[in-house]
Amino acid sequence: MNALSPIVSEFETEEQAASYDAWFRRKVEASLADTRPGVPHDEVMAEVRAIIESKRSRRTC
Repeated sequence: MNALSPIVSEFETEEQAASYDAWFRRKVEASLADTRPGVPHDEVMAEVRAIIESKRSRRTC
């Protein structure tokens, strides 16, 4: 187990870094292979704004 410098890496060991890299690559490959249609940016942003606004309104009550 080789330790990594916290200045160079957010991971403590090379094994952790390699594990994360493999996980991330699998996620990207799965996303690229996904045949579902994409969601337009404006639609996503409208949903996010609605979520944020609902959280704000609950907090001020």
